[in-house]
Amino acid sequence: MKIKITLIITLLFSATQVEAQETSIERDVLKEVTITSTRIDLPFKEHSRTIDVISSDDIKNSAATNVADLLQQVAGVDIRRSGTGGGNADLYIRGGGFDQTLLLIDGIKMDDSQTGHHTLNAAIPIEMIERIEVVKGPAARVFGQNAFTGAINIVTKKKLKSVATVNIEAGSFGQVNSSVTFGEEYENTSFIGHVSALTSDGYRYNTDYENKNYVLKGVFNKKNQPIEVIATFLDKNYGANGFYSIESATEQYEETQSSLIGATTTFKSGNLKITPRLYWKRGQDEYLYIRDNPSVYRNLHITHKVGLETNASYTSDLGVTGLGVDISRVFISSNNLGNRNRTMVNLFLEHRFKLLDDKLDITPGVAVTYFSDFKFFAFPGIDIGYELLDNLKIYGNVGVTYRIPTYTDLFYNSPTSSGNSNLEPEEAFAQEIGLKYNSGVFTASMAIFNRDASNLIDYIRPDTSTSIYTATNITEVNTKGLELNTDYRFKIKEFDQILSLGYTFLDDDILHENKELSRYSLNTLKHQFITRFSSRLFKNVSQNIIYKHAERSVGTSYNVWDASIIVDIQKVSFTVTANNIFNADYIESGFVPMPPSNVLFGLRYSF
Repeated sequence: MKIKITLIITLLFSATQVEAQETSIERDVLKEVTITSTRIDLPFKEHSRTIDVISSDDIKNSAATNVADLLQQVAGVDIRRSGTGGGNADLYIRGGGFDQTLLLIDGIKMDDSQTGHHTLNAAIPIEMIERIEVVKGPAARVFGQNAFTGAINIVTKKKLKSVATVNIEAGSFGQVNSSVTFGEEYENTSFIGHVSALTSDGYRYNTDYENKNYVLKGVFNKKNQPIEVIATFLDKNYGANGFYSIESATEQYEETQSSLIGATTTFKSGNLKITPRLYWKRGQDEYLYIRDNPSVYRNLHITHKVGLETNASYTSDLGVTGLGVDISRVFISSNNLGNRNRTMVNLFLEHRFKLLDDKLDITPGVAVTYFSDFKFFAFPGIDIGYELLDNLKIYGNVGVTYRIPTYTDLFYNSPTSSGNSNLEPEEAFAQEIGLKYNSGVFTASMAIFNRDASNLIDYIRPDTSTSIYTATNITEVNTKGLELNTDYRFKIKEFDQILSLGYTFLDDDILHENKELSRYSLNTLKHQFITRFSSRLFKNVSQNIIYKHAERSVGTSYNVWDASIIVDIQKVSFTVTANNIFNADYIESGFVPMPPSNVLFGLRYSF
């Protein structure tokens, strides 16, 4: 591990020395990207938080075919998959749980009151994504509950470079992926849409899947008061061999649906900006313990969330003030969890001060939330940043964060798991200090963070004499860590090359403080090292190589190599994507072995 850290530091210093020689390289447009997931819109470089932005070019050069695989390439993000194709995966940030990260689509909160297991089921196809904003650290004062350890905002595209794109892929395990992405621009209206189907026979018994995705986004009344409307429907059906319960549960099966309809507009008048948003989200989850015999054990959960949100910002001589209110109501109808509902009201207030010739920024804020079944909670926090040089900034933030239990935590019962209606909300106090540098040619960041949490919810059993895991508020847990990230952009001849490296170290005392056998927390990533080299040596050919090293707290470690080649010939692109090239044997979640080496061949045609 010392070698890996030394490599990053060496690259940082060497790149700084040669930066002056690379003036011909186009400056990184990331410096001009405005982060839109908060009420106060700020350029990327001005934020005093740890934020990673995955651009559309990054997505194209990622060798990933879905959001789950894409986020695996971000240091500090732990995606624990149970198969291929993004069919089933859990999302963790900085050692938190899968219920502690909030997913947003164009700023719409996609939290699921049933369980955080479905967070990534709502992620849309990468063909429709303009960029992804990954906010690390406590974000409750910005987004409300569920942003316990971070938030991820998927920003969708508003227009396409071509009228339509047809994509066909086929490869190992009987994988067949087909999609059509289309769009059209009119004088006062524009729209883009996407239809896709992903199927596979599975890489082992009962891991076949069929995923269908439908996304439509339109912008209406563009000349006067533009209104953005988005509608999505994602349907996933998959064999779940060993995904839940015990390792011998090889016949499990699951079908999930996630749909969203949302409408957003923005009013601007002088220094005032107001953005109202109305949305409806639906989820459905059907689980069978025996795929061909539903009478043995079957769960069916249907959830709805209806929300109205308004965010505003006002710029004055004193700085920028952000205000927000979010009112939503969730409903669940379940043969296991019962019929229940919850009303949530979120109030947000923050103000950004700029001092010392605009070199110092201070942003205090608070979110106050009312839950009809858990009453009031407050999430105060503050971000502070100071610009040491034009491209160098030091920053820090502290904040309080909460998460209320899901309905699964509270009421679920099965032969292997038991909910607990007496659970208390999770809470934590988190701190972070960081340093980031961005010249366009070279980008580097370092962050040190600490989180003191109490009442964390996990499923534990006192000893091996019982097979029942019970939802429990475990004792206090301290999590601390370090993150390092670098991006170096250079040229070979006239072609751009990008070398990226990221490292995360996590340490928590959950094993010392909680002697009971934990179901989820024992699998934390202790060391994570990710590097990606995106190169172009010929005009129409680009290559991408991704290396991932992971060492988990239980002592297991593994190394995975992925790669892709893209050949562009006018309107046609040929792709070859290879995953787990050297056939590593490893597990990310539970008892489920990850797929062996596999390859996917693709053909894309743009009209």
